Amino acid sequence: MSQESLDQKPENTAEAPAGDSKPAPEIMPSIEDLLRKAELDAQEHHDAWLRAKAETENIRKRAALDVANAHKYAVESFATELLAVRDSLEAALAVETPTVENLKSGTELTLKQLNAAFEKFRLAEVNPVGEKFDPHRHQAISMVEADAEPNTVVQVLQKGYLLHDRVVRPALVTVAKARNA
Repeated sequence: MSQESLDQKPENTAEAPAGDSKPAPEIMPSIEDLLRKAELDAQEHHDAWLRAKAETENIRKRAALDVANAHKYAVESFATELLAVRDSLEAALAVETPTVENLKSGTELTLKQLNAAFEKFRLAEVNPVGEKFDPHRHQAISMVEADAEPNTVVQVLQKGYLLHDRVVRPALVTVAKARNA
């Protein structure tokens, strides 16, 4: 082949990119379409927010009702236990010819029922004879000279009671004071 034939280029063989298709023009949504979509999204979010707000309010109301019922019926099981004690006392009073022995044994059984109810609900007796005076659990009625160490409980006039670890009723006590020399 001659130099001329190499230098000649065919006239209609322009280099075209593969897949000689025209690029598709990008279809831009109109501003109205974008606005409609944004409004629909905003409405959807507003509806979801309203539902969530209503659900939160319902949960708050249910919780408040549960708390109110818990306060109102907190002693229900304790009251149920005490009904057996009341039934025993009524049965003792219903006997037409009670004897001292029957009354004593009935009273002992009733006290046993009451103690069982107290134990079940952790209502504990405070009987602090010989213990150091504790103003959080005891109420001093008087101080007396005694052989015991000062500020020691020497006599319990009325037992106290604790519910779990909280004082329901302090024990009424007499406390030892130092002897005058």
